[in-house]
Amino acid sequence: MVVGMSRRICVALYDELIRLRPEWAGSGDQEGFVKVVMTGSANDDPAWQDHIRSKERNKAIADHFRDPRSPMKLVIVRDMWLTGFDVPSLHTMYLDKPMQGHGLMQAIARVNRVFADKPGGLVVDYLGLANSLKDALGIYATSGGQGTPTLDVEAALDFMAEKLDVVRGILHGFDYSDFMGGTPTERVSLIVNAQEFVLAKRDKAKERFIREVLQLGKAYALAVPHPEALAVREEVVFLQTVRAALSKQDVTSTAQARHDVNAAVQQLVEQAVAPDGVIDVFAAAGLKKPDISILSPKFLEDVQNMPQKNLAVELLDKLLRDEVRARSRRNAVQSRAFSEKLEAAIGRYQSRSIETAQAIEELLDLARQMREAQARGEALNLTEDEIAFYDALEVNDSAVKILGDEQLRDIARDIAETVRRNATIDWHLREQARANLRRMVKRVLRKHGYPPDKQETASRTVIEQAELLAQHAAD
Repeated sequence: MVVGMSRRICVALYDELIRLRPEWAGSGDQEGFVKVVMTGSANDDPAWQDHIRSKERNKAIADHFRDPRSPMKLVIVRDMWLTGFDVPSLHTMYLDKPMQGHGLMQAIARVNRVFADKPGGLVVDYLGLANSLKDALGIYATSGGQGTPTLDVEAALDFMAEKLDVVRGILHGFDYSDFMGGTPTERVSLIVNAQEFVLAKRDKAKERFIREVLQLGKAYALAVPHPEALAVREEVVFLQTVRAALSKQDVTSTAQARHDVNAAVQQLVEQAVAPDGVIDVFAAAGLKKPDISILSPKFLEDVQNMPQKNLAVELLDKLLRDEVRARSRRNAVQSRAFSEKLEAAIGRYQSRSIETAQAIEELLDLARQMREAQARGEALNLTEDEIAFYDALEVNDSAVKILGDEQLRDIARDIAETVRRNATIDWHLREQARANLRRMVKRVLRKHGYPPDKQETASRTVIEQAELLAQHAAD
């Protein structure tokens, strides 16, 4: 939050920010990175009118700003939102307006709320409000407010030095001293190689590195602008960048993360801006940016040839987990079988029962099995939903031998059509609807002569798949 001295200054600051960062603009109240929130009327300067909203619109934009998932991350105000406005994720306030006493205390309290891994609230003073701030903090402390606002950075410096020493220990033997002096391509390559160095240690080194760098970042944020903190700024930037890359391997895919390619390879597709254009991180990792399926033979070959073998394992693990997760919404048997194989392979790798190269081979083989399973539907002339029921029926090997492949395909088609025809919007909320679904599935099995002694076992698997399809149809 930026607190300006006047509405004119607030609007001028917004205009300058948009000139420097055009992508921050947004035409609607729910769009854009930055907004001005201020009072006004139709008689004000025409250039201000885009920033003057009704009471209802201001309430809506306030709710939007409170959502940590919102793209709106910066707000410019003069008087509004300085008292009684609660946004726990708000972490920094830039003060460019004379304030004192109770008003200043209320303003700084906006950023002093506990939220996730937020280390504390930061107040950036442009007008020399230190004395007024100390008085306000005194008022805050005696008024029973939560948190401990402080101007003393010595404790933060000590903690920062401690965590920096721990992280350097994890990276002992890896030289990253030339990070800031290298070209963009060299920097990206260094980040990728640092990931490989951490992953090669296994034994939860990745988790420990992520945890310790997070603590280092918190301490650093509280210690700046002390000279000792600024002296290690470039090193902290590098460590936080490596941490972010490692952390992204564990983040579940979201629509926002799919802006370029599948989120499973997001950590290798991000781009770094260079003076002569754009440097692709894929190239730095020894990969070509994929233009087809991430499980295509060519892409898997590129991953296999990556020089960073432990990073290749992490990448394949993330790719396959995303694929299993996607299949779990449509094919219960496939997702369960592939999930078990994936967990077994990763377990052997983490316990060092197999070497990295062997782990890569096992994961690549699993990826090929997934690709082949995906193509089975076309070979059998079955749709995606029908092949899911075929897989559920095929689990019972003795039934397969008795009925034969063609009859199993007929059963799969019949069940898929029955479920699609009878799925209701609220099926998953009504036990009666679920019971009807189970009866219909069993009726289809009997109609096609499915062995009676095998029906109960097969029914459970088929009904599980039917419920998945019913849910998908209802959605």
